[in-house]
Amino acid sequence: VLNGHADYVRSVSFSPDGTRIVSGSDDNTVKIWDAQTGQETLTLKGHSGYVTSVGFSPDGKRIVSGSWDKTLKVWNVQSGEETLTLKGHSGYVNSVSFSPDGKRIVSGAVDVGSGQDGYDTVKIWDAQTGQETLTLNGHSEIVYSVSFSPDGKRIVSGSVDKTVKVWDIPLLGTSR
Repeated sequence: VLNGHADYVRSVSFSPDGTRIVSGSDDNTVKIWDAQTGQETLTLKGHSGYVTSVGFSPDGKRIVSGSWDKTLKVWNVQSGEETLTLKGHSGYVNSVSFSPDGKRIVSGAVDVGSGQDGYDTVKIWDAQTGQETLTLNGHSEIVYSVSFSPDGKRIVSGSVDKTVKVWDIPLLGTSR
């Protein structure tokens, strides 16, 4: 049992090598834990809202976190340094994930009133620069979950609108 958060834990994930665990909480923090001992090794502070989603990069050197403060943050696992803050959602970020090659990040959010259907809820980001590269419109309600396919060529998103959408996506740096 890993104790240390002061509020609800909304997201957890193992590192690719299984040696660490990352957790995100309503106490606005991200914590890194030793998976063998259960010891907390780092507390990452920087979000001003609930941390709703966390995940490791494929190489295990970075963590991405999404928050109700409308941002995503990328963290260095070793130092705990916040290396990027990604801004572009107009509402709560509910889900984040790195691409299999670690070059992109996908996020799903509550972006009420910003898109053609009232929602711009799935965004793709350059994981090195933090630049938003693509916004996918199509859900009519809040997106709660997003993930890349194993080959990195598609994204799947799940929404309150009772749909799962599969998106073919262009290569990094291009948009449609």
